[in-house]
Amino acid sequence: MIQKIYKINWLFIFIVIILASIGFIALYSAADSNFEPWARKQIIRFCVFFFLLFFIALVDIRVWYKYCYHIFILSLLLLLSVEIIGTFGFGAKRWIKFFGLSIQPSELIKVGLILFLARYYHDLRFQSIGRFRFLLLPVLVISFPFLLILIQPDLGTAIVYLFLGVIMMFLAGVRLWKFILSSIAGLSLIPLIWNYMLHDYQKRRLISFIDPESDPLGTGYHLIQSKIALGSGGIFGKGFLKGSQSYLDFLPEKQTDFIFTMIGEEFGFLGTIFIIILYMLMICICFYIAFRSFSNFGRLVSLGVATNLFINIFFNTSMVTGLMPVVGIPLPLLSYGGSAMLSVMISFGFLLNISAHSGQKNLEYD
Repeated sequence: MIQKIYKINWLFIFIVIILASIGFIALYSAADSNFEPWARKQIIRFCVFFFLLFFIALVDIRVWYKYCYHIFILSLLLLLSVEIIGTFGFGAKRWIKFFGLSIQPSELIKVGLILFLARYYHDLRFQSIGRFRFLLLPVLVISFPFLLILIQPDLGTAIVYLFLGVIMMFLAGVRLWKFILSSIAGLSLIPLIWNYMLHDYQKRRLISFIDPESDPLGTGYHLIQSKIALGSGGIFGKGFLKGSQSYLDFLPEKQTDFIFTMIGEEFGFLGTIFIIILYMLMICICFYIAFRSFSNFGRLVSLGVATNLFINIFFNTSMVTGLMPVVGIPLPLLSYGGSAMLSVMISFGFLLNISAHSGQKNLEYD
């Protein structure tokens, strides 16, 4: 146990604490210098999930390997239960309630997907990875939850889930030309998705991305105000608690999807670059842990966590800067939300578990 604690990557944990603390400060500012209603809850969640992270990190890796499929099935059942006992919020049915706590299963199933694919490809011989019959199960595991998340509707999380699964298959060794053919087939489905699967508000968001000025007080409002807030921050920002766009409530969803914008307004370009550097360090550490792992399972789990982290960061920052449509993707550790925080801390727990078991060449999983 002491040896495992010593091998845990403490630099990664230090960065996690710094980013979470920046999030607490930003949520305090978003509530007009008040810990209510967001900062206090976020701090409590982080402390609880921090202990969960260490629990996951210190359990024998063979235990998690054994129950990878069980964890995915459990997360899939939770996702399916949304259709039966799910509750509505913000115009969508994405949450289920346990003992008064709201959980968004679409966030948790991303961790289940990482573990499922990591074990699946660990168990396969390299020569079998590209064979058609061995592609069917991963494609099903990716596509079925993707459709479930899409009909909730949660376009942002569905896209993240799809990209995560596809990239993990590529990292496992599936040939690039198979993805190219699949992409061509997927493009042919765009008219079907547009006409029958996307809701009217999602279509308006995509149109407003191309021309925000077409509906400046409607679907284009979020993007326009986000750009104004980021631009007004300049190089050094307006200063802590001095963001006029957020304090005057011009900036929508400043505690969740647009928290990066609020930080940019108060701390400027340098503040946002500092956050991006911290995220990049985390991703580099994920790759470092992956390369030190002697098992394919450990490498794929680490690379899966890195991929999930990168996709969420890239999509959120691109969204608030106008490089992508507004699809509602939280920023890891910074955005307010229990399910997103729980999902990312669980994934970090598995990453640090791989770190704690690094150097064990003869570790038998079976």
